[in-house]
Amino acid sequence: MRNSFVELRARERAFQLLDKHEGKEILDPFYRVKSPHLEPQGIVPSFDDGVVLVRGKMQDKDVLIVSIEGKFQGGGIGEVAGAKIAMALEMALEENKEGHPVYPVIILDTGGVRLQEANYGLLSISEIGNMIVALKKYVPVIGLVPGLVGSFGGMSITSALMSYLIATNKARVGLNGPEVIEQEAGVREFDASDKALIWDTIGARQRVATGVIDELVKDDVEVIREAIITAIVNKKDSKRTEKANFFLNYLSQMDASEKLTPEKYIADYEANNEKEFKVKEAYEGDQRLNNTRGYKWFAGLTGMKQPTSDFPTVLSKTVEINKRPMTFVTITTNDNNRFYRVRNGEAGLVEGFVVSKVLEQVIAEDKDKKEKRPIIAIIDVPSQAYGYNEELIGIHMALASSAEFYARARQAGHPVVGLIVGNAISGAFLAHGLQCNRLIALNDEQINVQAMSKESAARVTNRTLEEVEEATKKIPAMAYDIKNFEKLGALFALVDGIEADRVSETDVEKMQDVMLKAIASTKNAPADLSFRYETEQAKSYGRVATRQVREMIREQW
Repeated sequence: MRNSFVELRARERAFQLLDKHEGKEILDPFYRVKSPHLEPQGIVPSFDDGVVLVRGKMQDKDVLIVSIEGKFQGGGIGEVAGAKIAMALEMALEENKEGHPVYPVIILDTGGVRLQEANYGLLSISEIGNMIVALKKYVPVIGLVPGLVGSFGGMSITSALMSYLIATNKARVGLNGPEVIEQEAGVREFDASDKALIWDTIGARQRVATGVIDELVKDDVEVIREAIITAIVNKKDSKRTEKANFFLNYLSQMDASEKLTPEKYIADYEANNEKEFKVKEAYEGDQRLNNTRGYKWFAGLTGMKQPTSDFPTVLSKTVEINKRPMTFVTITTNDNNRFYRVRNGEAGLVEGFVVSKVLEQVIAEDKDKKEKRPIIAIIDVPSQAYGYNEELIGIHMALASSAEFYARARQAGHPVVGLIVGNAISGAFLAHGLQCNRLIALNDEQINVQAMSKESAARVTNRTLEEVEEATKKIPAMAYDIKNFEKLGALFALVDGIEADRVSETDVEKMQDVMLKAIASTKNAPADLSFRYETEQAKSYGRVATRQVREMIREQW
């Protein structure tokens, strides 16, 4: 008789995977740790905040099971839920560094960022991703998508970071939910009412055929348990974030003006073999002077009058500042982009993979150098691409590739500084900015930092726009402006007195001074993301719950 795994709740799932179904739950509901941000919005919280952490054994190997409860707030990640996952993974990392292997298994039933705690979700997901990248140096990190909710939003990026991803045929994996794509791009781009289209695009069978998911298993507890054990024992790792060459070659050949059919993409995927990638042949194109802030600040800080590159939408340049080489990277607009959903500076398939290639090269060139060059991410991204082709091919993998190589660079000793000069939205910010160990922002009222547009947030949370607006007044993490983002504690500096759109020589010098101070602050400091919950704003307000969760997990570990 089949014992359904999908039908179990998060806690049951965790214990059912363990030898003799026995283990130790960390920070269980009796500790009454709940989100402080839900009740002010009239939402009933949960005493585990929808995340179950259990230590135990699978075939006598020490494992950490992280199980997300899809029936609580759609498995959304807020401050407490994110802190629980990130800190548990950090403790597993410490064990592995000491020579005691602990294998993480993460059960994903999640819509991504919990929109009622928006920017806390973005911060937390980047911190979870950082730990996964660090852990993969020691042990495989196994992901499982059972299928109640699936794995969406920022947590789809997280799923792509994992060594090996297992799913049942009831699972779906995608960055942008169909309703969000329809809201942002229109019903012609993606009809959210077409269930067959949804499953053909982001359903498990399609995802296995095109490398998004590594293994499809029956919805059976024992079958799933054996698949996880086999992945652990055989140290399986698909290295999907390292497949930039494969995808960039494919993307260079496809007709981006036409919608792919799921069947054609499967055939294309199977026919495309990895081969040497030649940048100029594939992507060199028309790049015009533009007026975006990212472009202007890239030009100002690098000294280039009219920046160009082999990729029309990704600029990168290494220049010397204060006699030290630094690599600048930004994503920008291109009116003639073949991929029509990324003509306004969005992070798309090409952008994610190209940024990862740039960073991979920097890491390789500095591998044997004692002093690693700083990497400066100039951030002006309105969102990720909301498009059918992007979703079918797997935009979340492209953004995960970028995020992973930012994390790798930082973990290898490169100071990675993000300069927020324009908008920093959603998955684009996760891919290009949130893996920086220092963030600097201009104090400018036009800058927005958020997980989703207000219109999409209203649709997903079944609220009116007025209700969303009202909630942003109560919860700084839901607000869009940079002053409220500063309250969360993630910024190294909020820079006053700069005209963001003019980029004068004096303003460039001022920004360079702050940037150099940020770089200096990373010397002899942890190469992780801990700075953002050690600032005064974080301690006094912004990350109080995060800090409490971290302390409690360390005590119980």
